[in-house]
Amino acid sequence: MNATVGIVEDDQHIRELVEAYLQKEGYETIAIDTAEKAWDLWQESPPDIFVLDIMLPGMNGYEFCTRIRQESDVPIIIISARDEEVDKVLGLELGSDDYLTKPFSPRELVARVNRMAKRWEKYQKSTPEENGDQDTLKNGDVSLSLKERRVFLQGKEVETTSKEFHMLEILMQEPNRAFSRDELLNRVWGDDYFGSDRAVDDLVKRLRKKLPDVQIETVWGYGYRLRDRED
Repeated sequence: MNATVGIVEDDQHIRELVEAYLQKEGYETIAIDTAEKAWDLWQESPPDIFVLDIMLPGMNGYEFCTRIRQESDVPIIIISARDEEVDKVLGLELGSDDYLTKPFSPRELVARVNRMAKRWEKYQKSTPEENGDQDTLKNGDVSLSLKERRVFLQGKEVETTSKEFHMLEILMQEPNRAFSRDELLNRVWGDDYFGSDRAVDDLVKRLRKKLPDVQIETVWGYGYRLRDRED
């Protein structure tokens, strides 16, 4: 493993312990104690994975997670002393990929980082699904360039993360079809993802915000479908 892990933890003992175990596993590590420093790191030299504490001085982990998800799907594993179900659900809804409650086994954290790193590497190397000779998908004023992996609204490019693009691609390939949350979760995150299907709801929410003209409809108690819109 040569991935870089950003460890964002204000407790020096935990920070150094996590760093030691990950380095032993072969990871490069960058250990910092505030979310503000983590944001600077993201802008200057982004790591491949974040291990993120929630209770941080200044910007907390939830806020940091929300900011990151506006522009990237980089894996985020939350570690927190807050073990209430509502805290775990909130973390997953805001875009984290995993949630580990303190106190935790460093070996378990390493195992989860390993799993996340392998899944992220596989995801980044994945190719778009076969679409025959079709290079562009269209739905009303929205178009997707599959070869360039770019999204346009009325001819103007809209920045999307890789997961946002993939979700939109799946929905636009089969307009009017109802997809279950489980199917979308498996196709976008992979069948080895062990987080909540609320991640699907969060991704749809982000797409609706960025592309308000796209009619992604909720199929209550099931999932989502994209309403076909002819030019």
